Amino acid sequence: MNYFALASLEVVLLGLLSGIAGTLIVFRRRSFFAVALSHATFPGGVAFAVLGWNLLLGQAVFALLLVLIMTLLGRVPDQGRQVTSGVVLSFGFALGTLLASLNPGLGVPVEALLVGSPLAVNESDVVSTAVVLLATLGVVSLAGRRILFHTFDPVGFAAAGFRAWPVELVVTGLIAASVVVAMPAVGAILGVAILIGPAAAARLIAPRISWVPRSPRSLVS
Repeated sequence: MNYFALASLEVVLLGLLSGIAGTLIVFRRRSFFAVALSHATFPGGVAFAVLGWNLLLGQAVFALLLVLIMTLLGRVPDQGRQVTSGVVLSFGFALGTLLASLNPGLGVPVEALLVGSPLAVNESDVVSTAVVLLATLGVVSLAGRRILFHTFDPVGFAAAGFRAWPVELVVTGLIAASVVVAMPAVGAILGVAILIGPAAAARLIAPRISWVPRSPRSLVS
């Protein structure tokens, strides 16, 4: 498959993924978290580039670490999500910049983490995006109602006897995975644009929440 076909397939998959992940981000008010995560996974890619390993894998590993850190920080009394997101954003991006400055010979691969390029994706990037898309569809199909319940009525969700942390963990994992697989094509800077922008725009015109995941696909594509 040539580079143009790979780029086209990657953009289509990201468009489909943004419809689902973007809806979760917007309605659960996790936009700043997605921004923080997209920038904070930068050092993972830099570190793996230094070691000569796969950059996307490095970002995925670091994203997992950051999700765990944010979950722990979120349990600190009187500390909201915005505070934990800000801590992770500043720490991750500063660490990535430091690692990149200490290894100037790495060149374009590290810079590509910030800006990305659809024409630079390879088959493994497309496969990764497809896997995350299928996993997201599976999770939403199995636990979609419970996720919506917790999204719009967290108090009622707890009163019904459900635990909130499994839903938070699953949704956070899906958002993190979506951010990571979008990096090769759009980079850390524009990654949140393809995930948040279409869903936020569709929310203004869609009369029902079930319509929102469908609208971003046409906006992105």
